[in-house]
Amino acid sequence: MHLGKPKLLIFIITFKASFRVKDVFKNIPFKKLKKYKTHVLISDDCSMDDTIDFANNIKKRNKNVLISENKFNLGYGGNIKKCLNYALKKKYNYAVMIHGDGQYNPKYIPNLLSKFKNHNVSLSTGSRILSGVKSVSKGGMPLYKMIGNIILTKIFNFLMSQKFTDAHTGLWAYNMNYLKDKKFNLLTNGFNFDHEFRFQNIIQNNLIKEIPIQTKYGDERTQLHILYALKFFLNSILFYFVKKNFLKLKKYKL
Repeated sequence: MHLGKPKLLIFIITFKASFRVKDVFKNIPFKKLKKYKTHVLISDDCSMDDTIDFANNIKKRNKNVLISENKFNLGYGGNIKKCLNYALKKKYNYAVMIHGDGQYNPKYIPNLLSKFKNHNVSLSTGSRILSGVKSVSKGGMPLYKMIGNIILTKIFNFLMSQKFTDAHTGLWAYNMNYLKDKKFNLLTNGFNFDHEFRFQNIIQNNLIKEIPIQTKYGDERTQLHILYALKFFLNSILFYFVKKNFLKLKKYKL
């Protein structure tokens, strides 16, 4: 039970997002979030461009906006950790992560939060595959990325005995009650943070729900996706050994 409105932190992680962070903020559906006491944290990961200028302009016009400018680059996972720790410190009930590049539309935030009506749900995520392959094509996902996503998700599901439709999403909402142990701080600071975070919650038997989404794609860097895919595959095998107790790692210890 919450006394008054539950507190919600929407944190926008940015790195060389520039003007796009302004568009992301504009798409936050505040009118549909009136049941929450909402604040927005823009956490810039030492972009060294004009991103922080756009963030500061947003703050000037909105009292509920906070700015965090990292003095050095923390990495994708490191930036998320910083925001989650802030949410815990300020006793937010829920948090939502949005990427500052505009790939994930904030309009889905109410849908993500609706999953927490079931208090046993620890996390909700956006799935580009949940509504079917046709929906993915309409969303503009490159074909090579869609095929890779589906194959790697199936491998992950097989190894983890799960039924996710999209194990690569970057759209997350967090029920902060399930993060109070702060074990997420043990995870990578790199791009595979979400993957490790998903597995950590599976090991803890935390319930993760998906909602259907579409995403926006800009210039795709194929080499980075190949490296990510390789690491995802190898990590999934590592997770299997941990799950079967063939291997023990502190960050996945119950």
